[in-house]
Amino acid sequence: MVSFHVISEYSSTSPTYGGGEKISGGPLYDLERVKGILKDGTGLNLITKACFSNVRELGWDHDDVIRLIRSLGHADYIDSEWCENGKGAWAACDAYSIRVLEWVPTAQKEMRIEYFLKFAISKLGTMVLIFSCHTAT
Repeated sequence: MVSFHVISEYSSTSPTYGGGEKISGGPLYDLERVKGILKDGTGLNLITKACFSNVRELGWDHDDVIRLIRSLGHADYIDSEWCENGKGAWAACDAYSIRVLEWVPTAQKEMRIEYFLKFAISKLGTMVLIFSCHTAT
């Protein structure tokens, strides 16, 4: 039997070997509560190497990710699934997709950019663990 180290607050089910399993009944976390954890500009943890790299490639910092999360609405929710952090820890995450109107210097015009986020609330309920934050392209 494979055991899993779960770092998310949600733990009603368990991932199976390989992960990526969808979790029905979501969203798992109340979006207003997630935003509340981030209200003072803290409480955010980019949990995977790929997420950290993607945020850096966007030219963003933690405040930019927090701003994006604060702009999410309930209609932006996609689904929920188990995610692994690359070091053997698992979290039940909610996935969201949001389109934002931004100025694109290379195109010299405003364009809708779609961002994809996947996050969980930590087991202690004090951190938002970001597993994915990137453009949807």
